[in-house]
Amino acid sequence: MPSATVPMDFEGYLACLLIGAAAGAAGFFGREYLAHGMSLVEADLTDKLRRLRAPTSHLRVYIGIWLAAIGGTLALFAFALNNIVFALLISAFLVCTPWYLVRRMAERRRLKIEDQLADAMVTMSSAVKAGLSLAQSLELLASQLPQPISTEFQQMASEYKLGKTLERVLVEAKERLRSENFALFAAALLASHESGGRLNETVERIARSVLELQRLERKVRSETAQARKSAVYMALAPALILTAYWFVDPINTALLFTTVVGQILLAIALVLNVIAYFWARWILNPDI
Repeated sequence: MPSATVPMDFEGYLACLLIGAAAGAAGFFGREYLAHGMSLVEADLTDKLRRLRAPTSHLRVYIGIWLAAIGGTLALFAFALNNIVFALLISAFLVCTPWYLVRRMAERRRLKIEDQLADAMVTMSSAVKAGLSLAQSLELLASQLPQPISTEFQQMASEYKLGKTLERVLVEAKERLRSENFALFAAALLASHESGGRLNETVERIARSVLELQRLERKVRSETAQARKSAVYMALAPALILTAYWFVDPINTALLFTTVVGQILLAIALVLNVIAYFWARWILNPDI
């Protein structure tokens, strides 16, 4: 009498069910820690979105949708495709990618403002030398400078005209911009406003210093441009090598995708490759 056979993928489905049950239990018993973690994520994203001048009123709802999408993706790959390793890897990718993109956009905006700040200082110095008041100078900067720095000066001019003290306006602007050069600029404005010194000369000296720093930063970027390209090529090399092996030996290469050991090796290689790429980017972007 033939014995009953167990489906080949029964162990995989059982492992997925156990992992799902463990994740559900961890979410239930650790809901306080989960809420605290969501609050930290919300605070970090709120800060970056405000720097991008994006709305943040329904951010917690979007974070909930984001986590639900990650859970659905995890369930899809774990149960429908019976692939828990790739499910965890793709879920980790979905967790990190939106945060990285928002952070990257906020950093690019900050760097663009840094590049425009020296011209803003020169314009401010000329406006003060021509006899304009501080409020008129801020309005001039808001109307003549390009985006995105003109938006910042427009907000500063509006808040100053509506009755906020200059110190509060500058402190809030420093918190938004997170710029050391703007901090110097704000300190010069405050010192001149309180002591009545010659603002145009102080701002002009700071502008020259900022221009020199920007020149050094551009030189460093030009000197390390080839190395940054090499880091990109090195990050893409494993995928190209894997593709070449697929055409040379497709049977053994397929084991990397169809066996648990192969999937784990691929996941480890991908994580190490990503870490190496960002490490190289960090080394090649020194802070001057």
